Order: sequence, then C-alpha cells, then structure tokens
Amino acid sequence: MNPTSNTCPIWGTPAHHFARDGDRVRVESPRAGGEYVVSGTAKALLEDANEQLRLCLTTWLVKQRALGDDCPSVLTDTLDEVENSSGSAVVDRADGILGFLEARTETLGAQVEFRLQNWPQERHDDLTAVYFGLLAHSECIGEYDLNFLLDYLKKRGFIERHGINNREQTCTLTVPGYSHLAELRSVRSPSTRVFVAMWFGDSMDEAWRQGFKVAIEEAGYEPVRIDQKEHVNRIDDEIVAEIRRSRFLVADFTHGPDGARGGVYYEAGFAHGLNIPVIFCCQTDQIDSVHFDTRQYNHIVWKAPEDLRQKLRARISAVIGDGPNR
Repeated sequence: MNPTSNTCPIWGTPAHHFARDGDRVRVESPRAGGEYVVSGTAKALLEDANEQLRLCLTTWLVKQRALGDDCPSVLTDTLDEVENSSGSAVVDRADGILGFLEARTETLGAQVEFRLQNWPQERHDDLTAVYFGLLAHSECIGEYDLNFLLDYLKKRGFIERHGINNREQTCTLTVPGYSHLAELRSVRSPSTRVFVAMWFGDSMDEAWRQGFKVAIEEAGYEPVRIDQKEHVNRIDDEIVAEIRRSRFLVADFTHGPDGARGGVYYEAGFAHGLNIPVIFCCQTDQIDSVHFDTRQYNHIVWKAPEDLRQKLRARISAVIGDGPNR
C-alpha cells in the first residue's frame, strides 16, 4: 500500500485532516479511530506493513486515547512494540463495538447509522466514518468479521440491528448492552489501590502530601507508596506484587540532581505490560528530559502541588472513573 497525501498512512483511507510538520504528519482518520501523529520514519515503514500490524496499531491507538492521549504519536519504537503484541480476544473485540456504540449514542435508545462498503474505494461520508470507527474499535479488517461480531452481540441481546441485508444499517444499544458495559467496568479490576512510582527525595514530600495523595483519595482510591509500606519481603518482589494488586499506576518522572529514576521507568513498563493503566506525570521544568520511550504518552505537566492535585484528580475521573471510596 502506498498512501497518498490526505490519506491515512496506516490504512490508505481518506483522512478528515492531514497536516505536515517537517517529516511528521498529523492525521485525523476514522479508520484509525481518531487523531494521531506519525513520524516520517514510521510512515515509511507503514507502507510495507502487513495487515496484522495495521490492526494491532489501530487497537494501540484506541487504547492510548482511552488513557487520555487524544493524539498519540506513532514512532518506530511504537511499531516495534505493536509488532510483538498479539491480537485481542474475540470477546474483547465485541466489547469494543459496544463501547464505540455507547460513545456515539447521546440518548438511550438512539440508533447509530453506518454504511458497509467495499473498502477503500467507495464513497466516504459520515455513515462510512462510523463504519470505519466500528472496524477500528473491534480490530476488524472489513465487513465480514464485523458482521460476525455484530451477529454475536445481537444474539446476546446486547444490540438491536436493522437493515442487515442492506449496505446502510443501524444498531441500537439495549438495556442488557448497557448493563454488560457497566459490569465490565466494575469487574475488570475490583482493587481500590493505586501504586505511585516517583522519586522519594525530600523536595517531593509536599507534592506527595498535597498533590498525589490527595488527588487519588479524592477520586475514591487508596494511594500506595512502597517506601511507606511495612513488609518483610525483598523490595523488588513487593513492588511487583503491589503493582499487580493495583487498579492503575501513577508514574511521575520528576527527578533530582542524580538524573532519571530508572525504577519509575521499570514500574511504569511493568504495569503497561500487564495492561494496567498508567497515568504519566512530570514537573514542568523537567518534561523535556523525559526519555523518548515514554514522551509519546500524554503527561500531566504540573508546576506546584495544587496544580498537580487538580490535574491528576481530573485525569483519574476522565480516564479511570471514580473509585468506590469517593
């Protein structure tokens, strides 16, 4: 595939927005689930990418947006990471459709219209954009596997579907569908604990007490700092155990004169590998020193503890949802 100007570099489909910034390109692509930025090197590699890589990269983009990064960056490291990932489970792909339909529904019982098409050469309009969104959120390549998942959801009673034999169709989330989504959100991680990976220097005490700790507690969760937890195990074993127990992880990359804290990078990477959400933070005057491996993620950039508290509290509510202790 050789995408041209104004097309999605991942899929070659029409883009709603296409802007160049040096060798980087900013694209708004319904087929990729929304906006993203791609480096020149990554864009060149995508020209020869196989179908599975494109599918997994689209799923990665959808997940990054769900974590609060409205415009994720696709770099060569991103492609390496995605290439080594496995595809999503079928039930997770079906649940992705439900989540997309919910996001497109302003009122209960509203219909979501879309048009199936012989991708990518037919006309492109709002109905086609919704179809591409369904593909992006379900890791589907086209109408055949999408139809399979829609039939599954209809048989489960999670959606109503009309116009099945036509190109233009509608789907409506049912009450059991909404209930299933609510159940998913409640059981994915019953934990109220939040692991905070950060520099433990004295200068961070106020940021901890008036920023991280307060924000997490106000959101309804229990903050955990490994240096304040009593235990008799090896410290690295205890860190791994606490991350596994956590609903999500807050990683702050602020550091002292000795340089970057390798432990914070390790802990964030370990959580990321377990599919535990990570909220990235860094003090304003050090954001430029964050390693390029994590710079692609949307960091909370804070100046003072109160600024940190407000931003972190809002990010938790928007991305994770309020906890049971709120």
